[in-house]
Amino acid sequence: MYGKTVNDSEGEIKVSFGYQCICKNDDSRDKSNGIDIPSVIKLRRSNSSFARLSGAAISANATLANTNICNGLFGAEILPSLDSPNSFRRIPSSPTISKLDFLSSSLQSSLSNFSCSPSLTTDTLDYDSFSIRSTSAPSRSDSFLNTVEVQVAGGAAGEDRVQAVCSEENGWVFCAIYDGFNGRDAADFLAGTLYETIGFYLNLLDWELEQECIKASDCITYDKSLNCILRDGNCMYRTPNCVKVDRSCGLFKQRVLNSLERALSKSENDFLRMVEQEMEDRPDLVSVGSCVLLVLLHGKDLYVLNVGDSRAVLATYDEGIDMNGIEGLQAVQLTDSHTVDNDRERKQLLHDHPDDPYTVVAGKVKGKLKVTRALGVGYLKKKNLNDALMGILRVRNLMSPPYVSVQPSLYVHEISDSDYYVVLGSDGLFDFFSNDEVVKLVHSYILRTPSGDPAKFLVEQLVVRAADSAGFSMEQLMSVPAGRRRKYHDDVTVIVIVLGTNKRTSKASTCL
Repeated sequence: MYGKTVNDSEGEIKVSFGYQCICKNDDSRDKSNGIDIPSVIKLRRSNSSFARLSGAAISANATLANTNICNGLFGAEILPSLDSPNSFRRIPSSPTISKLDFLSSSLQSSLSNFSCSPSLTTDTLDYDSFSIRSTSAPSRSDSFLNTVEVQVAGGAAGEDRVQAVCSEENGWVFCAIYDGFNGRDAADFLAGTLYETIGFYLNLLDWELEQECIKASDCITYDKSLNCILRDGNCMYRTPNCVKVDRSCGLFKQRVLNSLERALSKSENDFLRMVEQEMEDRPDLVSVGSCVLLVLLHGKDLYVLNVGDSRAVLATYDEGIDMNGIEGLQAVQLTDSHTVDNDRERKQLLHDHPDDPYTVVAGKVKGKLKVTRALGVGYLKKKNLNDALMGILRVRNLMSPPYVSVQPSLYVHEISDSDYYVVLGSDGLFDFFSNDEVVKLVHSYILRTPSGDPAKFLVEQLVVRAADSAGFSMEQLMSVPAGRRRKYHDDVTVIVIVLGTNKRTSKASTCL
Protein backbone atom coordinates (compact mmCIF):
# COMPACT_ATOMS: atom_id res chain seq x y z
CA MET A 1 0.00 0.00 0.00
CA TYR A 2 1.18 3.49 -0.69
CA GLY A 3 -0.36 6.87 -0.43
CA LYS A 4 0.12 10.51 0.30
CA THR A 5 -2.27 13.27 1.29
CA VAL A 6 -0.88 16.68 0.42
CA ASN A 7 -1.86 19.82 2.30
CA ASP A 8 -4.31 21.72 0.15
CA SER A 9 -3.67 25.15 1.61
CA GLU A 10 -1.84 26.18 -1.54
CA GLY A 11 -4.01 24.14 -3.89
CA GLU A 12 -1.78 21.09 -4.35
CA ILE A 13 -3.04 17.65 -5.30
CA LYS A 14 -5.59 16.85 -2.65
CA VAL A 15 -6.04 13.08 -3.01
CA SER A 16 -3.39 10.53 -3.82
CA PHE A 17 -3.63 6.82 -3.02
CA GLY A 18 -2.33 3.64 -4.55
CA TYR A 19 -2.20 -0.10 -4.28
CA GLN A 20 -0.03 -2.60 -6.08
CA CYS A 21 0.85 -6.28 -6.05
CA ILE A 22 4.57 -7.02 -6.09
CA CYS A 23 7.04 -9.80 -5.36
CA LYS A 24 7.70 -10.46 -1.68
CA ASN A 25 11.41 -9.86 -2.02
CA ASP A 26 11.09 -6.71 -4.11
CA ASP A 27 11.78 -3.80 -1.78
CA SER A 28 12.29 -1.22 -4.51
CA ARG A 29 10.99 2.27 -3.97
CA ASP A 30 9.88 5.05 -6.23
CA LYS A 31 10.25 8.72 -5.50
CA SER A 32 7.96 11.18 -7.25
CA ASN A 33 8.55 14.85 -6.51
CA GLY A 34 10.26 13.96 -3.26
CA ILE A 35 7.45 11.73 -2.03
CA ASP A 36 8.61 8.30 -0.94
CA ILE A 37 6.26 5.58 -2.23
CA PRO A 38 7.11 2.21 -0.66
CA SER A 39 6.53 -1.15 -2.28
CA VAL A 40 3.69 -3.16 -0.85
CA ILE A 41 2.33 -6.58 -0.06
CA LYS A 42 1.74 -9.42 -2.46
CA LEU A 43 -1.72 -10.63 -3.36
CA ARG A 44 -2.71 -13.79 -1.52
CA ARG A 45 -4.00 -15.46 -4.64
CA SER A 46 -2.55 -15.75 -8.11
CA ASN A 47 -5.70 -15.09 -10.11
CA SER A 48 -6.13 -11.38 -9.44
CA SER A 49 -7.89 -9.43 -12.14
CA PHE A 50 -5.69 -6.39 -11.54
CA ALA A 51 -2.06 -5.75 -10.68
CA ARG A 52 -1.94 -2.13 -9.56
CA LEU A 53 -4.35 0.69 -8.85
CA SER A 54 -3.76 4.35 -8.17
CA GLY A 55 -5.97 7.37 -7.73
CA ALA A 56 -5.41 11.12 -7.53
CA ALA A 57 -7.51 14.26 -7.54
CA ILE A 58 -7.11 18.02 -7.48
CA SER A 59 -9.75 20.58 -6.58
CA ALA A 60 -10.70 23.79 -8.35
CA ASN A 61 -14.11 24.50 -6.82
CA ALA A 62 -14.63 26.00 -3.39
CA THR A 63 -17.10 23.92 -1.38
CA LEU A 64 -18.85 24.25 1.92
CA ALA A 65 -17.99 22.21 4.98
CA ASN A 66 -19.55 18.83 5.59
CA THR A 67 -23.08 18.50 4.33
CA ASN A 68 -25.68 18.19 7.05
CA ILE A 69 -28.24 16.51 4.84
CA CYS A 70 -30.82 14.17 6.33
CA ASN A 71 -30.42 15.14 9.99
CA GLY A 72 -26.67 14.69 9.83
CA LEU A 73 -26.86 11.04 8.78
CA PHE A 74 -24.26 11.55 6.08
CA GLY A 75 -22.50 14.64 7.39
CA ALA A 76 -21.77 13.27 10.84
CA GLU A 77 -21.19 9.59 10.14
CA ILE A 78 -19.42 9.44 6.80
CA LEU A 79 -17.92 12.63 5.48
CA PRO A 80 -15.14 13.29 8.02
CA SER A 81 -13.34 10.17 6.84
CA LEU A 82 -13.89 11.13 3.20
CA ASP A 83 -12.43 14.55 3.82
CA SER A 84 -9.27 12.98 5.22
CA PRO A 85 -8.17 10.77 2.33
CA ASN A 86 -5.35 8.36 3.03
CA SER A 87 -3.77 5.24 1.65
CA PHE A 88 -5.64 1.98 1.35
CA ARG A 89 -6.53 0.47 4.68
CA ARG A 90 -7.53 -3.12 5.39
CA ILE A 91 -10.88 -3.64 7.07
CA PRO A 92 -12.88 -6.78 7.85
CA SER A 93 -16.12 -7.58 6.13
CA SER A 94 -18.37 -7.36 9.14
CA PRO A 95 -20.88 -10.19 9.63
CA THR A 96 -23.34 -7.75 11.20
CA ILE A 97 -26.21 -6.06 9.41
CA SER A 98 -24.83 -3.12 7.46
CA LYS A 99 -26.10 0.42 7.06
CA LEU A 100 -27.91 -0.67 3.92
CA ASP A 101 -30.52 -2.41 6.02
CA PHE A 102 -31.57 1.03 7.26
CA LEU A 103 -31.84 2.23 3.67
CA SER A 104 -33.93 -0.76 2.58
CA SER A 105 -36.41 -2.23 4.99
CA SER A 106 -36.65 -5.74 3.56
CA LEU A 107 -35.87 -7.94 0.61
CA GLN A 108 -39.47 -9.09 0.32
CA SER A 109 -40.73 -5.53 -0.16
CA SER A 110 -38.30 -5.05 -3.05
CA LEU A 111 -36.28 -2.44 -1.19
CA SER A 112 -39.03 -0.26 0.19
CA ASN A 113 -38.80 3.49 0.62
CA PHE A 114 -35.95 4.90 2.64
CA SER A 115 -37.11 7.01 5.55
CA CYS A 116 -34.83 9.83 6.57
CA SER A 117 -36.25 10.09 10.06
CA PRO A 118 -34.42 11.43 13.12
CA SER A 119 -34.51 7.99 14.74
CA LEU A 120 -32.10 6.68 12.10
CA THR A 121 -29.32 8.87 13.37
CA THR A 122 -29.36 7.11 16.72
CA ASP A 123 -28.50 3.76 15.16
CA THR A 124 -24.94 2.65 14.69
CA LEU A 125 -23.90 3.23 11.08
CA ASP A 126 -20.54 1.73 10.21
CA TYR A 127 -19.15 3.10 6.94
CA ASP A 128 -16.40 0.51 7.08
CA SER A 129 -18.87 -2.38 7.12
CA PHE A 130 -18.69 -3.51 3.53
CA SER A 131 -20.32 -6.91 3.87
CA ILE A 132 -23.71 -6.21 2.37
CA ARG A 133 -26.29 -8.43 3.97
CA SER A 134 -29.97 -8.63 4.62
CA THR A 135 -31.73 -11.04 6.92
CA SER A 136 -33.26 -12.52 3.77
CA ALA A 137 -30.25 -12.27 1.50
CA PRO A 138 -27.51 -14.85 0.95
CA SER A 139 -24.68 -15.17 3.42
CA ARG A 140 -21.33 -13.63 2.60
CA SER A 141 -19.93 -17.02 1.62
CA ASP A 142 -22.44 -17.14 -1.26
CA SER A 143 -22.03 -13.55 -2.40
CA PHE A 144 -20.81 -12.34 -5.79
CA LEU A 145 -18.37 -10.13 -3.88
CA ASN A 146 -17.51 -12.89 -1.40
CA THR A 147 -14.52 -11.85 0.72
CA VAL A 148 -13.33 -11.90 4.31
CA GLU A 149 -11.76 -8.47 4.24
CA VAL A 150 -11.23 -5.63 1.78
CA GLN A 151 -8.86 -2.74 1.15
CA VAL A 152 -10.59 0.64 0.90
CA ALA A 153 -9.55 4.17 -0.02
CA GLY A 154 -11.35 7.34 -0.94
CA GLY A 155 -11.21 11.06 -0.88
CA ALA A 156 -12.72 14.43 -1.72
CA ALA A 157 -11.44 17.16 -4.01
CA GLY A 158 -13.73 20.13 -4.52
CA GLU A 159 -17.06 18.66 -5.59
CA ASP A 160 -15.51 15.37 -6.80
CA ARG A 161 -15.54 12.20 -4.74
CA VAL A 162 -13.46 9.10 -5.43
CA GLN A 163 -13.82 5.60 -4.00
CA ALA A 164 -11.93 2.34 -4.38
CA VAL A 165 -12.53 -1.05 -2.76
CA CYS A 166 -10.48 -4.13 -3.60
CA SER A 167 -10.27 -7.71 -2.39
CA GLU A 168 -6.86 -9.34 -2.10
CA GLU A 169 -8.57 -12.62 -1.32
CA ASN A 170 -10.56 -12.80 -4.57
CA GLY A 171 -8.76 -10.28 -6.73
CA TRP A 172 -11.71 -8.02 -7.62
CA VAL A 173 -11.79 -4.25 -7.52
CA PHE A 174 -14.58 -1.66 -7.40
CA CYS A 175 -13.81 1.95 -8.33
CA ALA A 176 -16.06 4.97 -8.64
CA ILE A 177 -15.80 8.66 -9.47
CA TYR A 178 -18.66 10.93 -8.47
CA ASP A 179 -18.33 14.29 -10.22
CA GLY A 180 -20.64 16.60 -8.30
CA PHE A 181 -21.91 19.95 -9.52
CA ASN A 182 -23.83 22.88 -8.02
CA GLY A 183 -22.68 21.57 -4.65
CA ARG A 184 -21.17 18.48 -3.11
CA ASP A 185 -24.25 16.91 -1.56
CA ALA A 186 -25.10 14.40 -4.31
CA ALA A 187 -21.50 13.22 -4.62
CA ASP A 188 -21.30 12.90 -0.83
CA PHE A 189 -24.46 10.83 -0.82
CA LEU A 190 -23.13 8.49 -3.51
CA ALA A 191 -19.78 8.08 -1.78
CA GLY A 192 -21.59 7.18 1.41
CA THR A 193 -24.16 4.74 0.04
CA LEU A 194 -23.80 3.51 -3.54
CA TYR A 195 -21.17 0.81 -2.96
CA GLU A 196 -23.27 -0.76 -0.23
CA THR A 197 -26.43 -0.48 -2.31
CA ILE A 198 -24.68 -2.24 -5.19
CA GLY A 199 -23.53 -4.95 -2.81
CA PHE A 200 -27.09 -5.43 -1.65
CA TYR A 201 -28.38 -5.89 -5.18
CA LEU A 202 -25.56 -8.28 -6.06
CA ASN A 203 -26.46 -10.22 -2.94
CA LEU A 204 -30.04 -10.19 -4.13
CA LEU A 205 -28.89 -11.55 -7.50
CA ASP A 206 -27.03 -14.36 -5.72
CA TRP A 207 -30.17 -15.17 -3.76
CA GLU A 208 -32.28 -15.22 -6.95
CA LEU A 209 -29.78 -17.51 -8.68
CA GLU A 210 -29.71 -19.80 -5.67
CA GLN A 211 -33.50 -20.11 -5.81
CA GLU A 212 -33.35 -20.81 -9.55
CA CYS A 213 -30.75 -23.54 -9.01
CA ILE A 214 -32.90 -25.15 -6.34
CA LYS A 215 -35.89 -25.05 -8.66
CA ALA A 216 -33.82 -26.52 -11.51
CA SER A 217 -32.51 -29.30 -9.26
CA ASP A 218 -36.07 -30.19 -8.30
CA CYS A 219 -37.01 -30.15 -11.97
CA ILE A 220 -34.22 -32.55 -12.87
CA THR A 221 -35.31 -34.89 -10.09
CA TYR A 222 -38.62 -35.38 -11.90
CA ASP A 223 -37.60 -34.72 -15.52
CA LYS A 224 -34.38 -36.80 -15.50
CA SER A 225 -32.95 -34.53 -18.24
CA LEU A 226 -31.32 -31.17 -18.81
CA ASN A 227 -34.28 -29.76 -20.74
CA CYS A 228 -35.79 -27.98 -17.78
CA ILE A 229 -32.64 -25.98 -17.03
CA LEU A 230 -31.66 -25.26 -20.63
CA ARG A 231 -34.95 -24.16 -22.13
CA ASP A 232 -34.88 -20.65 -20.65
CA GLY A 233 -31.27 -19.92 -21.61
CA ASN A 234 -30.51 -19.30 -17.95
CA CYS A 235 -26.76 -20.07 -17.87
CA MET A 236 -27.14 -23.18 -15.72
CA TYR A 237 -25.26 -26.43 -16.02
CA ARG A 238 -25.45 -29.75 -14.24
CA THR A 239 -22.72 -31.27 -12.09
CA PRO A 240 -22.81 -34.77 -10.58
CA ASN A 241 -24.18 -33.36 -7.33
CA CYS A 242 -26.12 -30.22 -8.18
CA VAL A 243 -27.04 -27.50 -10.66
CA LYS A 244 -24.73 -24.48 -10.90
CA VAL A 245 -24.70 -21.13 -12.68
CA ASP A 246 -22.19 -20.46 -15.43
CA ARG A 247 -20.99 -16.97 -14.52
CA SER A 248 -19.15 -16.57 -17.81
CA CYS A 249 -22.31 -16.63 -19.92
CA GLY A 250 -23.81 -13.49 -21.41
CA LEU A 251 -27.12 -13.68 -19.56
CA PHE A 252 -25.42 -13.77 -16.17
CA LYS A 253 -23.30 -10.72 -17.07
CA GLN A 254 -26.42 -8.87 -18.17
CA ARG A 255 -28.01 -9.60 -14.82
CA VAL A 256 -24.97 -8.14 -13.06
CA LEU A 257 -25.34 -4.98 -15.16
CA ASN A 258 -29.04 -4.91 -14.29
CA SER A 259 -28.12 -5.08 -10.61
CA LEU A 260 -25.82 -2.07 -10.99
CA GLU A 261 -28.61 -0.16 -12.72
CA ARG A 262 -31.14 -1.05 -10.02
CA ALA A 263 -28.73 0.16 -7.34
CA LEU A 264 -28.28 3.49 -9.09
CA SER A 265 -32.04 3.90 -9.49
CA LYS A 266 -32.49 3.19 -5.79
CA SER A 267 -29.87 5.81 -4.94
CA GLU A 268 -31.59 8.36 -7.16
CA ASN A 269 -34.96 7.76 -5.50
CA ASP A 270 -33.47 7.97 -2.02
CA PHE A 271 -31.54 11.14 -2.76
CA LEU A 272 -34.51 12.96 -4.29
CA ARG A 273 -36.64 11.88 -1.34
CA MET A 274 -34.10 13.43 0.98
CA VAL A 275 -34.07 16.61 -1.09
CA GLU A 276 -37.85 16.90 -0.81
CA GLN A 277 -37.62 16.55 2.95
CA GLU A 278 -34.82 19.09 3.31
CA MET A 279 -35.64 21.64 0.60
CA GLU A 280 -37.67 23.95 2.84
CA ASP A 281 -34.50 24.69 4.80
CA ARG A 282 -32.11 24.20 1.88
CA PRO A 283 -33.77 24.99 -1.46
CA ASP A 284 -30.35 24.89 -3.14
CA LEU A 285 -30.43 21.10 -2.86
CA VAL A 286 -32.88 20.84 -5.76
CA SER A 287 -30.14 21.96 -8.18
CA VAL A 288 -27.38 19.72 -6.79
CA GLY A 289 -26.38 16.70 -8.87
CA SER A 290 -23.57 14.35 -9.75
CA CYS A 291 -22.23 12.39 -12.68
CA VAL A 292 -21.48 8.74 -11.89
CA LEU A 293 -18.73 6.52 -13.27
CA LEU A 294 -18.05 3.13 -11.72
CA VAL A 295 -16.28 -0.04 -12.74
CA LEU A 296 -16.33 -3.48 -11.19
CA LEU A 297 -13.47 -5.69 -12.32
CA HIS A 298 -14.39 -9.25 -11.39
CA GLY A 299 -12.33 -12.08 -12.84
CA LYS A 300 -11.93 -11.31 -16.54
CA ASP A 301 -15.08 -9.20 -16.68
CA LEU A 302 -14.93 -5.42 -16.52
CA TYR A 303 -18.40 -4.03 -15.75
CA VAL A 304 -18.86 -0.31 -16.48
CA LEU A 305 -21.70 2.05 -15.56
CA ASN A 306 -21.74 5.74 -16.37
CA VAL A 307 -24.14 8.64 -16.15
CA GLY A 308 -22.82 12.00 -17.35
CA ASP A 309 -19.54 12.95 -18.98
CA SER A 310 -16.84 11.12 -17.03
CA ARG A 311 -14.93 8.52 -19.06
CA ALA A 312 -13.40 5.07 -18.85
CA VAL A 313 -10.65 4.49 -21.42
CA LEU A 314 -9.05 1.10 -22.06
CA ALA A 315 -5.45 0.85 -23.27
CA THR A 316 -5.10 -2.23 -25.44
CA TYR A 317 -2.58 -3.58 -27.96
CA ASP A 318 -3.10 -4.84 -31.47
CA GLU A 319 -2.43 -8.57 -31.71
CA GLY A 320 1.21 -9.50 -32.27
CA ILE A 321 2.54 -6.12 -31.12
CA ASP A 322 5.45 -5.82 -28.66
CA MET A 323 3.70 -4.87 -25.43
CA ASN A 324 6.70 -2.93 -24.16
CA GLY A 325 6.43 -0.37 -26.95
CA ILE A 326 4.05 2.50 -27.65
CA GLU A 327 3.33 1.40 -31.21
CA GLY A 328 0.09 -0.47 -31.59
CA LEU A 329 -1.30 0.78 -28.26
CA GLN A 330 -4.89 1.92 -28.76
CA ALA A 331 -7.26 3.97 -26.63
CA VAL A 332 -10.76 2.50 -26.53
CA GLN A 333 -13.46 4.58 -24.83
CA LEU A 334 -15.77 2.30 -22.87
CA THR A 335 -18.33 4.97 -21.93
CA ASP A 336 -20.80 7.25 -23.68
CA SER A 337 -20.74 11.01 -23.24
CA HIS A 338 -24.11 12.17 -21.97
CA THR A 339 -24.02 15.83 -22.96
CA VAL A 340 -25.91 18.12 -25.29
CA ASP A 341 -22.78 18.17 -27.48
CA ASN A 342 -23.36 14.49 -28.26
CA ASP A 343 -25.66 14.48 -31.32
CA ARG A 344 -27.35 11.26 -30.26
CA GLU A 345 -28.11 12.59 -26.78
CA ARG A 346 -29.33 15.91 -28.15
CA LYS A 347 -31.64 14.25 -30.68
CA GLN A 348 -33.07 11.94 -28.04
CA LEU A 349 -33.69 14.87 -25.71
CA LEU A 350 -35.52 16.83 -28.41
CA HIS A 351 -37.48 13.73 -29.38
CA ASP A 352 -38.62 13.25 -25.77
CA HIS A 353 -39.93 16.84 -25.56
CA PRO A 354 -41.49 17.59 -28.97
CA ASP A 355 -43.82 20.30 -27.65
CA ASP A 356 -41.14 22.29 -25.83
CA PRO A 357 -39.21 24.64 -28.15
CA TYR A 358 -36.91 25.59 -25.26
CA THR A 359 -35.65 22.13 -24.38
CA VAL A 360 -32.09 23.12 -25.37
CA VAL A 361 -31.12 26.76 -24.85
CA ALA A 362 -27.60 28.08 -25.43
CA GLY A 363 -26.23 24.54 -25.66
CA LYS A 364 -27.67 23.46 -22.31
CA VAL A 365 -30.70 21.53 -21.09
CA LYS A 366 -33.32 24.24 -20.42
CA GLY A 367 -30.40 26.67 -20.50
CA LYS A 368 -29.10 25.24 -17.21
CA LEU A 369 -27.08 22.06 -17.60
CA LYS A 370 -24.73 20.63 -20.20
CA VAL A 371 -25.10 16.99 -19.18
CA THR A 372 -28.25 15.14 -20.23
CA ARG A 373 -27.99 12.43 -17.58
CA ALA A 374 -27.11 12.78 -13.92
CA LEU A 375 -28.16 11.77 -10.43
CA GLY A 376 -30.03 14.49 -8.58
CA VAL A 377 -30.76 17.89 -10.21
CA GLY A 378 -34.33 17.48 -9.07
CA TYR A 379 -35.47 20.86 -10.37
CA LEU A 380 -35.11 19.52 -13.92
CA LYS A 381 -36.96 16.32 -13.02
CA LYS A 382 -39.90 17.33 -10.83
CA LYS A 383 -42.09 20.42 -10.98
CA ASN A 384 -42.46 20.70 -7.20
CA LEU A 385 -38.67 20.76 -6.81
CA ASN A 386 -38.34 23.47 -9.45
CA ASP A 387 -41.00 25.50 -7.62
CA ALA A 388 -38.77 25.50 -4.53
CA LEU A 389 -36.39 27.87 -6.31
CA MET A 390 -36.92 31.61 -6.35
CA GLY A 391 -36.67 34.20 -9.10
CA ILE A 392 -34.19 33.68 -11.91
CA LEU A 393 -33.02 30.39 -10.43
CA ARG A 394 -36.33 28.75 -11.26
CA VAL A 395 -36.67 27.14 -14.69
CA ARG A 396 -39.38 28.81 -16.71
CA ASN A 397 -41.82 26.70 -18.68
CA LEU A 398 -40.92 23.33 -17.22
CA MET A 399 -43.46 21.79 -19.55
CA SER A 400 -42.65 18.08 -19.60
CA PRO A 401 -40.20 16.96 -16.91
CA PRO A 402 -38.00 15.08 -16.44
CA TYR A 403 -35.49 16.74 -18.75
CA VAL A 404 -32.46 15.00 -17.24
CA SER A 405 -32.31 11.20 -16.95
CA VAL A 406 -30.52 8.90 -14.56
CA GLN A 407 -30.65 6.04 -17.08
CA PRO A 408 -27.05 4.76 -17.22
CA SER A 409 -24.99 3.46 -20.09
CA LEU A 410 -23.92 -0.10 -19.22
CA TYR A 411 -21.08 -2.11 -20.68
CA VAL A 412 -19.19 -5.29 -19.94
CA HIS A 413 -15.80 -6.03 -21.46
CA GLU A 414 -13.98 -9.36 -21.21
CA ILE A 415 -10.34 -8.67 -20.46
CA SER A 416 -7.90 -10.20 -22.95
CA ASP A 417 -4.14 -10.65 -22.91
CA SER A 418 -3.88 -7.56 -25.14
CA ASP A 419 -5.51 -5.26 -22.59
CA TYR A 420 -3.03 -3.29 -20.51
CA TYR A 421 -4.76 -0.78 -18.21
CA VAL A 422 -7.93 1.26 -17.74
CA VAL A 423 -8.03 4.99 -16.99
CA LEU A 424 -11.07 6.49 -15.28
CA GLY A 425 -11.39 10.25 -15.24
CA SER A 426 -13.87 13.00 -14.53
CA ASP A 427 -14.51 15.32 -17.46
CA GLY A 428 -11.93 17.82 -16.22
CA LEU A 429 -9.17 15.47 -17.35
CA PHE A 430 -10.49 15.39 -20.90
CA ASP A 431 -10.82 19.16 -21.09
CA PHE A 432 -7.05 19.09 -21.67
CA PHE A 433 -6.19 15.62 -22.98
CA SER A 434 -7.61 13.36 -25.66
CA ASN A 435 -8.07 9.65 -25.01
CA ASP A 436 -4.93 8.87 -27.01
CA GLU A 437 -2.88 11.41 -25.10
CA VAL A 438 -4.01 9.97 -21.77
CA VAL A 439 -3.07 6.44 -22.80
CA LYS A 440 0.35 7.49 -24.10
CA LEU A 441 1.15 9.55 -21.02
CA VAL A 442 0.33 6.68 -18.69
CA HIS A 443 2.26 4.19 -20.80
CA SER A 444 5.40 6.31 -20.96
CA TYR A 445 5.25 6.94 -17.23
CA ILE A 446 4.89 3.25 -16.36
CA LEU A 447 7.91 2.43 -18.52
CA ARG A 448 10.02 5.11 -16.83
CA THR A 449 8.71 4.62 -13.30
CA PRO A 450 7.45 1.03 -12.90
CA SER A 451 6.36 1.33 -9.26
CA GLY A 452 5.19 4.94 -9.40
CA ASP A 453 1.77 6.55 -9.32
CA PRO A 454 0.40 7.06 -12.87
CA ALA A 455 -2.83 8.71 -11.67
CA LYS A 456 -0.90 11.36 -9.76
CA PHE A 457 1.37 11.85 -12.76
CA LEU A 458 -1.65 12.48 -15.02
CA VAL A 459 -3.02 15.10 -12.63
CA GLU A 460 0.37 16.79 -12.48
CA GLN A 461 0.57 16.89 -16.27
CA LEU A 462 -2.89 18.42 -16.40
CA VAL A 463 -1.78 21.20 -14.09
CA VAL A 464 1.22 21.84 -16.36
CA ARG A 465 -1.03 22.11 -19.40
CA ALA A 466 -3.66 24.23 -17.62
CA ALA A 467 -0.98 26.62 -16.42
CA ASP A 468 0.50 26.86 -19.91
CA SER A 469 -2.95 27.54 -21.40
CA ALA A 470 -3.51 30.34 -18.89
CA GLY A 471 -0.03 31.83 -19.42
CA PHE A 472 0.98 31.00 -15.84
CA SER A 473 3.74 29.02 -14.27
CA MET A 474 2.63 25.96 -12.30
CA GLU A 475 3.38 27.81 -9.07
CA GLN A 476 1.25 30.77 -10.12
CA LEU A 477 -1.69 28.59 -11.06
CA MET A 478 -1.53 26.54 -7.90
CA SER A 479 -1.49 29.70 -5.79
CA VAL A 480 -4.88 30.74 -7.18
CA PRO A 481 -7.42 29.88 -4.45
CA ALA A 482 -10.13 27.29 -4.97
CA GLY A 483 -13.17 28.85 -6.53
CA ARG A 484 -11.21 31.36 -8.60
CA ARG A 485 -9.08 28.55 -10.01
CA ARG A 486 -12.20 27.00 -11.56
CA LYS A 487 -11.69 29.58 -14.33
CA TYR A 488 -8.59 27.65 -15.42
CA HIS A 489 -9.49 24.01 -14.77
CA ASP A 490 -12.23 21.86 -13.24
CA ASP A 491 -12.02 19.51 -10.29
CA VAL A 492 -10.13 16.52 -11.69
CA THR A 493 -10.17 12.94 -10.45
CA VAL A 494 -8.22 10.07 -12.03
CA ILE A 495 -7.98 6.34 -11.34
CA VAL A 496 -5.60 4.01 -13.20
CA ILE A 497 -6.09 0.25 -12.99
CA VAL A 498 -3.25 -1.84 -14.40
CA LEU A 499 -4.74 -5.15 -15.45
CA GLY A 500 -3.25 -8.30 -14.00
CA THR A 501 -1.18 -10.85 -15.86
CA ASN A 502 2.54 -11.55 -15.57
CA LYS A 503 3.09 -10.61 -19.20
CA ARG A 504 1.57 -7.18 -18.88
CA THR A 505 3.00 -6.22 -15.54
CA SER A 506 6.60 -7.43 -15.61
CA LYS A 507 7.77 -3.88 -16.19
CA ALA A 508 5.72 -2.74 -13.22
CA SER A 509 7.75 -4.91 -10.80
CA THR A 510 4.71 -7.09 -10.36
CA CYS A 511 4.67 -10.75 -9.53
CA LEU A 512 1.30 -12.46 -9.29
